Amino acid sequence: MTSEISSAVANGSAGRGDAVRIAVLVSGGGTNLQALIDAEASGIIKSGRISLVISSKPGVYALERAKKAGIPATVVPRASLSQEDFESGIRKLLDEYGIGLIILAGFMSILSPEFTSKYPERIINVHPALIPSFCGKGYYGLRVHRAALDRGVKLTGATVHFVNEIPDGGRIIMQKAVEVKDGDTPEILQRRVMEEAEWKMLPESAEKVCAGILAAGAEGSGL
Repeated sequence: MTSEISSAVANGSAGRGDAVRIAVLVSGGGTNLQALIDAEASGIIKSGRISLVISSKPGVYALERAKKAGIPATVVPRASLSQEDFESGIRKLLDEYGIGLIILAGFMSILSPEFTSKYPERIINVHPALIPSFCGKGYYGLRVHRAALDRGVKLTGATVHFVNEIPDGGRIIMQKAVEVKDGDTPEILQRRVMEEAEWKMLPESAEKVCAGILAAGAEGSGL
């Protein structure tokens, strides 16, 4: 590896010009991952490049999506590792691939303050509600939509935010409201929130953050 390539990997900008290298962390089917892959292919994401997919579970379809897109993908199994070993395994991969931005896309593990503090405003997450509503520990997946329906809200939505030591507590990047309709079930509402908010905002937020990293000259520092 030449010194030029080594430098590019180290600062998270190897690959397509000076694009920020992105790692997407997943735990399931990977619909948000697919939205990101499609957005990069269509040019919505142009300041970043998806360079790695890490799954906390083996055998999930997100890994197949990555394979079809030609993106390196691997598993760091949460169930068989301590929190320390789990996060250590992720960090080693981030370092190996020279990652400049981490995207949590249906990633079902809470990262420790020790982990998040090492990557200030370099981790983003999509949450299926309008933070500060229906967020924090215990609010994930269908639980969020069930809570919204139980409360009787007329508007819900999704939020993309930076990740810090507080679950769903980081600075908000984007939000989009979605109507709750009569007859909605948690599953129906979940799908509408994904289609109308998550799959649009997450790629747009990824581009916004990557462009900001490059504009600030922060690509020289890496993660």
